[in-house]
Amino acid sequence: MAIHISGLATGAPRRWPAVGIDLGTTNSLIAVVNSEGKPEILSGPDGPLVPSVIEMTEQGEFLRAGVGADTDLALHPDRTLYSVKRMMGRSAEEILHELKFLPYKVHGSRDSAAVRIEVAGRLYTPPELSAFVLKTLKQRAEAALGREVKQAVITVPAYFNDAQRQATKDAGRLAGLEVLRIVNEPTAAALAYGLDKRAQGRIAVYDFGGGTLDVSILHMHEGMTEVLATAGDTHLGGDDIDEAMVRAVAGPLLDAGIDVRGQPEVLQRLRKACIAAKKALSTEEHAEMACDLAPLSPQPLAMTWTRTQFEALIAPIVRKTLVPCRQALADAGLQLADLDDVILVGGSTRIPLVQQQVQAVFGKKPHAELDPDLVVALGAAVQADIMTTGRRDQLLLDVTPLSLGIETVGGVVSKIIHRNSPVPASASEEFTTSVDQQTGVWVHVLQGERELVKDCRSLARFLIPIEPLPAGLARVQVHFLIDANGILHATARDVRTGIEKTIEVKPSYGLTDDEVVAMLQLAFDHAEDDLDERLFLDAHTEAKQVLAATSKALAGPAANLLDAEELQDIQGEIASVQAALATRQAEPVRQALARLNEATLHLAEIAMTAAIQTVAHSDRIRQALEQAPRDPASAKPHHGPRIG
Repeated sequence: MAIHISGLATGAPRRWPAVGIDLGTTNSLIAVVNSEGKPEILSGPDGPLVPSVIEMTEQGEFLRAGVGADTDLALHPDRTLYSVKRMMGRSAEEILHELKFLPYKVHGSRDSAAVRIEVAGRLYTPPELSAFVLKTLKQRAEAALGREVKQAVITVPAYFNDAQRQATKDAGRLAGLEVLRIVNEPTAAALAYGLDKRAQGRIAVYDFGGGTLDVSILHMHEGMTEVLATAGDTHLGGDDIDEAMVRAVAGPLLDAGIDVRGQPEVLQRLRKACIAAKKALSTEEHAEMACDLAPLSPQPLAMTWTRTQFEALIAPIVRKTLVPCRQALADAGLQLADLDDVILVGGSTRIPLVQQQVQAVFGKKPHAELDPDLVVALGAAVQADIMTTGRRDQLLLDVTPLSLGIETVGGVVSKIIHRNSPVPASASEEFTTSVDQQTGVWVHVLQGERELVKDCRSLARFLIPIEPLPAGLARVQVHFLIDANGILHATARDVRTGIEKTIEVKPSYGLTDDEVVAMLQLAFDHAEDDLDERLFLDAHTEAKQVLAATSKALAGPAANLLDAEELQDIQGEIASVQAALATRQAEPVRQALARLNEATLHLAEIAMTAAIQTVAHSDRIRQALEQAPRDPASAKPHHGPRIG
C-alpha cells in the first residue's frame, strides 16, 4: 500500500473530518483518510513528524510544541519538556530511577499519586502537557484541511492500563477533541498495512517506540481484526537506549572530573548527540559524535561509536524486549509455524540488532516496507474513517491484558473478566452475604492473575447498600463492562430491591515496569501453589459458614424436632470437619462437609422454613419478595461466592 504525505488531503474533505493521531513518546503524527479512501499523513513545513516536546515561557505558560521546542531543548532544558508520555498515569516513585536524567522538576501530588511537572513554579499534569502536543497536531490538520477538526482516534500501547488510557482521553478532551476511540497501536499498524483486508492470517506486531514496547498477536479473518494476545512494557523503549548511551559517555567524563548531571544544558546537548549517533549507526558501521561541554570543559567531546560497541551496550535492552514476544505467542496458543507475518513498528526497529533479534525469536523476516514512524498514525486514520463514514466493514476486537475480579470471603479473588478477553467485554456474576442482616456490601475491584487478594492490584472499592437478610439469602449481582477504550465500568446491584451503584474505575496511576511483567511471571511460577491455597480457602470459608449455621440451628427450636441419633450424627460430622480444617488441604474438608451436609438435611429444612416465615413478617421485606421473580429457587440460600 502507498503512503501519502501531504499538506492537504486530496479531493473535497468532509465537513468535520475525523483524524487519526499517534501520540508518541518521541514524535507524534496526525493523519486522515482522503476522499479517495486512502490514508495520508498531514505534514507541516518541517515534515510529517511533530516532536513530542513542549516549550514553556519563563513564566511557566505554554509557548509551543514540536520542532521549534525540540530545537530549544538544549537552550532551555528546565522549561522544555519531553518523554511526557512515559509519565501518563504513573507516579513519581515509579519513574524515580530516571529522574536524575531529566532536567526539569517532577513531583508527586499532595492529593494523588499522579505526578506533576513543575515549570516556573507552576504544576502541570502529564495529560495537560500532552494536550499541548495534541493541540499542535489539531492546528496542523485544520491548516491542511481548511476545516475545523473535532473528532479523533488516538492510539496507545496495547499494554496501557485503565489509568493510562483515561489519561490519554483526558489529554484529547483538553485539546478540544472528541476522542472517538482509543485504539491499540499494534492494531492500527495492521490496518495501515492493509492486512485487515486479507481473508485469513495471524500476524505478530512488534512495536518498539520511544517509550513503550508492545507485542501483539492479531488474527485477521472475514473483515475482523481480533487481538489474540498482547504483552509488553509501558516503560521500555528507545528512550532507554538513549539513556544507556548517555550513561556510557557520562561515566568516563565523571572520572575525568566533568559531571554533566549538574548541568542541564550540557546534558541535553549530550543526549541529542547520542541520539544522532544512534540513528547513524542504523545504516553505518561507525558514527562520529561531537558535543560542546562548555562551561564544564573548554574542550568539546569528540568520540567514535562503532556498531559493535553500540550493540554490546544495548543488547540487554533488546533481550528484554524478547520476553513479551514469547509471552504473547504462548498466550495466543500459537506455534511459530502458525504465524503468517511479522510487522515492525516504531523508530527503534530501524536498529539492525533489533531486526535480527525479532527475526530470530519469531522465525520469520519481519515486514519493514512502510516507515515504522508513520504506520500507527495511518492506521488510526483508517479506524477514524471506519467509525465516521462506514466506508468499510471492519471490526476491531482488542483484548484486556490482565484479569479483573472482586474480593470474596477469605481474601480470595473471584475473576469476572479474564485476561485476553476481547474488548469490549461484559460479564456478570452473583454473590451472596456471609453475615446475617448485612446492610451493605463492599465491592473491592482487583486486577491480576493470582488467586489471592494480597497478590493482586487493587483498583477501587465502593459500597452498595443491600436489604438486611439472613446470610446466604441476599443476592448481589456484580457486572463488569470494559468499553471500546479499555476503561472498566463496575456495577453492583441488589437483585431483590433493584438498588444499584456504578463506578468508572480510574486508578490514580498505572503499574510499574516490573509489576507488569512480574504479575504474569508470578502467576505462572505460583500457579499450582495458588490453586491449592485458593481451593483450601474456599473450602475453609464454606466450612466456617456451614459450622456457624449448624451451631445456630442446633441452639434454636429446630433442634428439638430431631431425634437423638440425628443429633449424635451431626455432632460427629462437626468434629470431622474441624479435624479436616487442621490439615489445610481442600479435599479432606470437602469430603467432611459433604458428610455434614447430608447429616443436616432435615435440620436445614426446618431452620430455613423458620427463617422464611420470620422474613415474611416484615412488611418491607414482604413487598420486596412479592416483587421478585416467582421462582421457588429464589427463596433458597445462594450458594455462590460470598462477599463481606
